[in-house]
Amino acid sequence: MGDFEQRLKGGHPNSLGNTVAIVEEVLENPLLFDELFNCYFSKDEVVRLRVSNAMKRISKANKPIVLPYINRFLDEISKIDQASTQWTLSQLFLQWEKDMTQNQLVQALDIMKRNLANHNDWIVLCQTTETLGKWAKKDNDLKSWLMPHLKRLAKDDRNSVSKKAQKTLNHLA
Repeated sequence: MGDFEQRLKGGHPNSLGNTVAIVEEVLENPLLFDELFNCYFSKDEVVRLRVSNAMKRISKANKPIVLPYINRFLDEISKIDQASTQWTLSQLFLQWEKDMTQNQLVQALDIMKRNLANHNDWIVLCQTTETLGKWAKKDNDLKSWLMPHLKRLAKDDRNSVSKKAQKTLNHLA
């Protein structure tokens, strides 16, 4: 973790820091991906936030680099109690939907259901609503589970959460 972890530290917590440069390095040399992935286990919350951003960028640019790690995302990264990790998982699961096995899809669905039912972070709720809403369009059981949660979230005091829930309710109606 040494070099990448050190380079992902510091600066304003909402800035990307050196994330883009590190993503470019990993895209040029995919053998470096494991070192970056292991930065998810840093004690530094900012490092983990930037790793999540890097994962989305790498997956979008060259998904085959990330796909061998799906089980580790499901089994290990999903247990990290950090909002940025959880909202990133929802985005990645949507991106990987056609690449996951049935068991992986079930596990991803369980993670997102748990997050939607129990999380309070507005971005986690919005991103999870986005993915589950799209998946529910093709899955009536998921749709039935999701509808009461969307109705609850449509009454949320935060505009971003309530609007996303209402939009998804309308989409599924």
